[in-house]
Amino acid sequence: MLDLWYKNAIIYCLDVEIFMDGNGDGIGDFEGLTQRLDYIAGLGVTCIWLQPFYPSPNHDDGYDVMDYYSVDERLGSLGDFVEFTRQAKERGLRVIIDLVVNHTSIKHRWFQAAREDKNSKYRDFYLWSKKKPANAEEGIVFPGVQESTWTYDEKAEEYYYHRFYEHQADLNITNPAVQEEIEKVMGFWLELGVSGFRLDAAPFLIELTGTDSSEDPYEYLKEMRNFLSWRRGDAIILAEANVAVDKVPQYFGDGNKLHMLFHFLANQNLILGLAREQAQPIIAALKAPPDIPQTGQWGHFVRNHDELSLDKLSQAERDEIAKAFAPDKEKMWIYNRGIRRRMSPLLNGDERRLRLAYSVMLTLPGTPVLRYGEEIGMGDDLSLPERNSVRTPMQWSDEKNAGFSTADPDKVVRPVIKEGEYGYRNLNVEMQRRNPESFLNWMERAIRTRKNCPEFGWGNWQVIETHNEHVFAHRCEWKGSVVMALHNLSSKACTVELDLSDVDAQHLIDLLEDQDYQKIEDNCHSVELEGYGYRWLRVGDSKLI
Repeated sequence: MLDLWYKNAIIYCLDVEIFMDGNGDGIGDFEGLTQRLDYIAGLGVTCIWLQPFYPSPNHDDGYDVMDYYSVDERLGSLGDFVEFTRQAKERGLRVIIDLVVNHTSIKHRWFQAAREDKNSKYRDFYLWSKKKPANAEEGIVFPGVQESTWTYDEKAEEYYYHRFYEHQADLNITNPAVQEEIEKVMGFWLELGVSGFRLDAAPFLIELTGTDSSEDPYEYLKEMRNFLSWRRGDAIILAEANVAVDKVPQYFGDGNKLHMLFHFLANQNLILGLAREQAQPIIAALKAPPDIPQTGQWGHFVRNHDELSLDKLSQAERDEIAKAFAPDKEKMWIYNRGIRRRMSPLLNGDERRLRLAYSVMLTLPGTPVLRYGEEIGMGDDLSLPERNSVRTPMQWSDEKNAGFSTADPDKVVRPVIKEGEYGYRNLNVEMQRRNPESFLNWMERAIRTRKNCPEFGWGNWQVIETHNEHVFAHRCEWKGSVVMALHNLSSKACTVELDLSDVDAQHLIDLLEDQDYQKIEDNCHSVELEGYGYRWLRVGDSKLI
């Protein structure tokens, strides 16, 4: 029997470098992370996703990998990694790691060998051209920062292809030797205890630009899945694939390709729905993709470690969001498509709307993915370049460096947020732990409740008609059990009538609510919602009370 643990998982994403410094050198490390495992387990999450921790020149926050078989010495050793996974397992936490195999750093030994010797076996690990292609300025991922997708290398005397920054040379995925090496990388980390991978830049990994291949690139995803399943049957691949909905079946296949995709369309339309205070964008985004296999799953998030990409929305819709949440485009926008803000400042610090947004995320049909610091409503630092604005150190306490490190502040890997309402003296874990009404304590309750509602992860879902454009209401049914979530995206209170004629609903049982409401009377499906209010309800009968 397949172990589909990811169907009811709660995933917590973190960057080791900025989570917790265990040895006082100003850089987060596995020693510090291991010390904080009780905190992570206490949140109620079930799986940790680690961003890249490999040796790297760190020109792109570790996504420019120099060695796939080791740990950045600043963060610890392989021994420290194994100790971390051992202790995580003891606490019931799985670990997945970033698999960054679309490209390598140009300092990787493969690229160095490739540029120095045309006869090296590593030459064909990358994509080369004697002349700069005419379309070298097309398909730029980082407009305003990146100038081309082909760069000339003096030693190689040819141009090499890079979909991203020029210091990240793309691997030639059509080369069987490259595919074999990727399998070795996966096998290595599986042996060290990980439960799978978050596949970075999946659409770019399988694109065939610069190659003469006529093969179906999506077939490689099946090969990755086959290898993974044979090596460890319960391991998963969660892919970063911000693609059009008609491409979705190519990534899931018949359940024989990838296990999970991030639902970028739902994320972008959640932001649009919050800006408009209307449910329709969220509903439309959830209905847009075709059905996925029973073993497939969507990963839902509010914010990730990159810009809040709005590329799937129209310019008019992006302008709506900008007016509501990010009016200073020069400071708050990036790459002509996204916002470089954390969620709390995006919502102007309105905790009602913040709880609403995460309540929606936790109840969407799929698996919630939470990023470090979101559980306390961390802010951003717009003085930092590009996406570093949302990549500041975790704020643990009001002590020096936010409790992240005992090093001198000028030695900390990245500045902690010091000033204003999001400064560490006003916003930190320790302070919120002591406040039963804090966002941290709310998040722990919400996660605990979500884990007790596997219907959201496993079940079939459908929208509930409320005849109120501001209310997003949906239900999920699994093994005869039904849960519902109601979210009022408007600032105005309302009462909605729920049509539950197709279920035996003698009682509606409150599971999570934004405040104390009058108890729902038997057989009465009239439900009150405060402004920006939410309610999670279980459809039950007298036997369940």
